Formats: sequence, C-alpha cells, structure tokens
Amino acid sequence: IMDKKNIIVIMIDGGRLDKAQNSIIFNKLKSKSVFFSNSITYGPHTIAAMHAVFSGCYGSRTGTNSYWSTFKFKKDKFKTLTEYLKVQNFYTHADVINELIIPTQGFDNYVVHDELNDDLVKRHKNLLEQMSQKNLDDKNFFLYLHYSKIHTGIMNEVLKVYDNYSDDFFSNKEKNELRYDRLFQTAEDYLDKILKKISQLGLDKNSIILVMSDHGISVGEKIGERAYGAFCYDYTLRTFTYFLIPDFGPREIKQQIRTIDFMPTILDILDISQDHSFNSLDGVSLLPLIQGESLPELYAFSETGNPLHETSPTEEPNVKSIRTSKWKFILNEYDNTKELYDIECDPSENNNLIGTGQNIEKILSDELNRLIIKCD
Repeated sequence: IMDKKNIIVIMIDGGRLDKAQNSIIFNKLKSKSVFFSNSITYGPHTIAAMHAVFSGCYGSRTGTNSYWSTFKFKKDKFKTLTEYLKVQNFYTHADVINELIIPTQGFDNYVVHDELNDDLVKRHKNLLEQMSQKNLDDKNFFLYLHYSKIHTGIMNEVLKVYDNYSDDFFSNKEKNELRYDRLFQTAEDYLDKILKKISQLGLDKNSIILVMSDHGISVGEKIGERAYGAFCYDYTLRTFTYFLIPDFGPREIKQQIRTIDFMPTILDILDISQDHSFNSLDGVSLLPLIQGESLPELYAFSETGNPLHETSPTEEPNVKSIRTSKWKFILNEYDNTKELYDIECDPSENNNLIGTGQNIEKILSDELNRLIIKCD
C-alpha cells in the first residue's frame, strides 16, 4: 500500500476516551487522523491489554490474561508485531514503564524508564531525534513510547490511599474527577510536545503514528473499582485510537473495533503478510474502514480478575464481557451473576436487563461461552 513506513506508537497509559473527546489537543490530533471513537480493549489493565495489542490476539489464547501472566505468553505460538517488523529489517525500540508490559521479543532495545523521576517529554524527544538519524541512515524504525504519568499519579494518590470499597473515595466523585483531569492535562501537554517534535523532524511524512490508550480509569462510577482492572464497564474498556497515516484521513469511525485489530491493520498497511507457521490472529485489519469501505462489526471480548476484598488481583480472570456497539453482556464468575446492558440507551450501565426477555441475552451468552471454550 505504501513504501516502507516507520511506526511510532504513543501509548497514554490510563487515558479515558471522554477526556480525549473534550480535549483541544486531542481534537487537533483528531482533525488530522483516522479516529476510532469506539475501540474496546481486551483487558482493563496494562499487561493483558498491551500483550493483546502486540499479538493481535486475546490473552485467553496467548497465555497473558492477567497481571501475573507476562511470562506465560506463548512465544512459540504467537508472533508479535515487533518480531514481524524485525524480520523486515526495522530497528525496534521501546521505552516502557516496566519490563512486564509488552513482549520483549523482537526488540533491539527495550528500555525501562523511572516513572517517578524521568522527564518523559525530554526523554522521548531525544529518542525521536535518534530515530530520525536512523531514518537518514536509510533504516526504518518501530518506536514504542509509553506515557506513564497518569498511572503514576493514580498509583500514588488512589491505589496507595484507598481500597476498592473506600467510602472516602466513592463519595467524592468531584474530587476524583479533578484529580484525574489534572493528571490528564499532563498527558495533553506531553502529547502536544511530542507531536510537534515529530512534525519538526518531518517524521509525520513517512511514519504511521498510533496514539492510543490501553484502558480507562474510574473516577468512582461503580463501588468496587477505585481505578481499573476489577470490572468490565465501559469507562475502562473504551479507549481512544488515533491513526495518523500519510495520505489518509481525517475521518471518524464510529463502528466498534477492538485493540487486537491494530496489529493486523499495521501489517496490512505495510503489506506484510501473516506468518502461518504461527497461530492465527483474533484481530482483523481495519484498512477497509480507514479507506472508507465497509467491514462487518465483530464482537469485542474483554476479561479481568476482580480482586474483591483481596489486596492483589486474581491469577485468572473471573469477569468476562462481550460487546457489540449496542449491547454488552457480562459474566461475573466470582459470584456467578450476569449483567446485560443496552449501552446505546444506557451508556453508564446502570440498568441491568438480565432476565427481562431480551433475545440478545442468549446470543451474547452463547457467543461468550464459545469464546471461552475456544480459549481453554
């Protein structure tokens, strides 16, 4: 589709979709990009979410389906985006919050920053300059930049202060909103400066740039989740996705897509064929949508491990959901309850319609079971 292009992934850890949609800086980005306003993450926490992005597959198949399962990733069965690019002679570099977040295979350089002390604007601008030099030396690059400061703030000000049932937290929604807004502003400032640097170096002319979030963060919507990773509600499952691709856009795509679709999309744009000696992908290429063609909407599957009253997350997921752009079905395995929401009419998921005779209930329940069995 195009000559070899660089790939730059800017990942805003914990970035909420609603905040991006009300942001001047994100809307400026939207005016130049292909914006997917209904993208659904596989895991409402970073490890499961990002392994799914890099493999184009659900963690229930790759082995990385929880906080504890980075090392269970089935490397011999699932080829990562980075490995594909490495074979194509890309120079590959990641700057991450810790060594568990994304698969390390295929990286020339996998560097962990100090989330408490490092100046990420300065650090990532320097990296872009280094990459630009690689380009001048006629080498394509893949760069993964992890913006971790929202996560750091939530860790220090929420996770270490409250638990999932703290009345102090849930009765102060306004305070929670203000805290989150303040953290989000730092992400806006970062993004603005990084995009300006990319443009100044001319990298926007020959790079596919993906600006994304891995999951959202609660501001106190539902008691039992003070941050993320306990439930499968939309405030953490819906993420933002902006593809800046030379000669494409701007366009907003409202159809539901999944973050597992990013890898096959990037391979498709670069005209790299899938390696059939590895397991097949769960994701599909979104290139038809990007080109203004149609693509059937697919179910989005998500899962997480609700810790309930424990201090750390479960080893295996115990909350699973399946979603269309209109409906969501949730199975809470920890107490065997089910939820059904008409998310078109009830986006806050307040009115559980389970057992009210909706035909969609059985359809989604069967589809979820089929996915769970396929994964075992």
